Amino acid sequence: MCCPSATLAVWSSAWLHGAAASDNVLDSLLPWGEAHEVVAADDATASALDLPVTGGFPAQPAQLLGTLRRLGTPDTRLVLPVPGDVRGLGGGGEFPKAALAAGEAVVLPGAGYGIVPHHIAEGLVRWTVHPLATPGPVTPQDVGLEHLGLAEAEHGLTDAIRDSAGALQALDVASERPSVRSELSARLRARPSPDWPDGMPGRALRVLQRAEEIGAILEVASTEEPGGALSASAAERRADALRPLSEAVRTARCAAVNEAVRVFADQANRP
Repeated sequence: MCCPSATLAVWSSAWLHGAAASDNVLDSLLPWGEAHEVVAADDATASALDLPVTGGFPAQPAQLLGTLRRLGTPDTRLVLPVPGDVRGLGGGGEFPKAALAAGEAVVLPGAGYGIVPHHIAEGLVRWTVHPLATPGPVTPQDVGLEHLGLAEAEHGLTDAIRDSAGALQALDVASERPSVRSELSARLRARPSPDWPDGMPGRALRVLQRAEEIGAILEVASTEEPGGALSASAAERRADALRPLSEAVRTARCAAVNEAVRVFADQANRP
């Protein structure tokens, strides 16, 4: 559910704060690929983090966990960038380009690094560690990661559902598809279903589940040709109507994952 970066962000936080074993973290990545490897994007990052540089023999995910430990339980954030919205990527450099191409990344603002997964072959995921353009350590605000509460994100998702439904009805571009329920079920079943660590906040799980279901609806809508629209311009208006819902789904996913990361850190800091 969600994406590889979400899995790494939550499970690594749980492990770093004593709520999960390292083997559990490594196992959590398997639904996204049978094999995972880790490299650094450049020589300076490779030297600083004791990782092989891109093009060399890659490291295993266990080495990445060791790197995170040496960084001192860094603040971890999920970002899901799309064209026109690259908040949280910290300015220029190669990291924003890689994260945008992947549509996801883990940002470690306090340490000054970002981690991007990429499916380079069937069953193989490569994680590349990039330096942020803003030299670390930086605050989340320095790289555009403003805090958004889970309640606010959940309300935003509800509002976007209502507004998008109203806009589509007004445009009269929603098509009648008798098979839509089976299509949605098939898409949800086909997605990886990684486990979450014990202690995962219930509300975060609920928001992730709801965002996942709505994300499947958006995927089905995007495959319609032309999806009940009477013209190309109507189809474009439909896409415009769905865009806020897509943004709300991304926001909800990030807020849920980042809330889980915060909860594990808070639990570890309690006396």
